[in-house]
Amino acid sequence: MESLDLSKLKKAKIAIYTASFAIPVVVAVLFGVKVEGVNLSFLPAVYASINGLTAIVLVAALVAIKKKNKSLHRGLMRFGLLLSLLFLMCYIAYHMTSDSTPYGGDYKTVYLTILISHILLSIIVVPLVLFTYLFAWEGDFVRHKKWTRFTWPIWFYVAISGVIVYAMISPFYLS
Repeated sequence: MESLDLSKLKKAKIAIYTASFAIPVVVAVLFGVKVEGVNLSFLPAVYASINGLTAIVLVAALVAIKKKNKSLHRGLMRFGLLLSLLFLMCYIAYHMTSDSTPYGGDYKTVYLTILISHILLSIIVVPLVLFTYLFAWEGDFVRHKKWTRFTWPIWFYVAISGVIVYAMISPFYLS
């Protein structure tokens, strides 16, 4: 990666702060918007699959960097970022066109615990991932590695817990 001059670095940090604030706010606002007449009921399976693929990509990227394959690691991490963006677009589209599905199973406490931790950590992970990526982009691999030690497990948890939440709620979609 290349080193960023100070003005570009400042702009990148402002963009990260802005995105980190704007994404959860926009998602919350868009939950109140309902587009009628559009059936996107297939999307939860799609974005759960994207979450699963993201988890696989994160593991593959970890293996790649452990094997000192920086080029593969970089490509996989960029793909992971793209998958996360695609997930977000599908998630928003679904929730703008569909009512929330209540959980009707016997493990409601477990479900809600996983769901709430998933949601909270998905908000926290945005700036963590973006700053960790920025440090690599800057060539500051000491900070990149330091941040990765807590960013990677949180991102991985968000990806895996998204799949678990889908698996637990999916029987109730058509109820």
